[in-house]
Amino acid sequence: MNQLRGTGVALVTPFLPTTNHAVDYAALRRLIDFTLDGGVEYLVINGTTAESPTLTVEERTEILRVAKEQVAGRVPLVFGLGGNDTAAVARTLRTIDLTGVVAVLSASPYYNKPSQAGIEAHYLHLADASPLPLILYNVPGRTGSNIAATTTLRLAQHPNIIGIKEASGNLEQCIAIAAAKPDDFLLISGDDMMTTSLISFGAVGIISVLANAFPRSFSDMTRHALAGDFAQASQLLYEFVPLNPLMYEEGNPVGVKAALAAQGLCSAAVRLPLVEASEALSEKITLLTHKVQGVAAG
Repeated sequence: MNQLRGTGVALVTPFLPTTNHAVDYAALRRLIDFTLDGGVEYLVINGTTAESPTLTVEERTEILRVAKEQVAGRVPLVFGLGGNDTAAVARTLRTIDLTGVVAVLSASPYYNKPSQAGIEAHYLHLADASPLPLILYNVPGRTGSNIAATTTLRLAQHPNIIGIKEASGNLEQCIAIAAAKPDDFLLISGDDMMTTSLISFGAVGIISVLANAFPRSFSDMTRHALAGDFAQASQLLYEFVPLNPLMYEEGNPVGVKAALAAQGLCSAAVRLPLVEASEALSEKITLLTHKVQGVAAG
């Protein structure tokens, strides 16, 4: 799966700034071209940054169709599909048309807070059901439970589980995975600001939120790190230090949609229970977005 090396974008779902916030498919096409022109290596469609819990089955299907049409084979596509009802996720995996997709990214069950044995059983069930390779997604800050390194390493033995997007923020845990994982098991950063650190001990790249709005700078940073040029990668990373916390201050993807709106790429609209960035936050994000753009242009 070397095609998943580098920068993947956890693509947002643009919405029209209308009362019902319908999907803005014209903006979706525009955003796809913007990220690909920025040099990213692949796209993740319908991930949690896409506000997937608020999308209907019909919208998810149409978003995937539009994405495949717009990408036109230029980069690989990964499809996000998770949930806290194992049987329901497995049924969807067996029935959904994933033609043109190379892998499925599946977040660990949220709210249920399963034990490690439960998390392992959940993923083994999905891996057996999935027609495509499965990438685990560990994001305990959102799900309420952590996938321990020992659990990840056991799951890595399943032939249909090819990697993990690690967003625990726990470097020691990530190092433990890197030290003992199979050679072909992908360790992928799920935290933008930890990308260079994880690459330094074996990660193959990042599935990024920031790369929605800053694909050129972020993919350049990742490529420098993968080439072993950590000095140059760090200089690019430092530009995001003031901006990154603002991405999550009022929820994700509230912040990154404000950054996209500042560039005229899509509206800042999000679906309830999220609300658009406050005026104060939006002003700060707009200012820093233009600053990062200026540095990249220079």
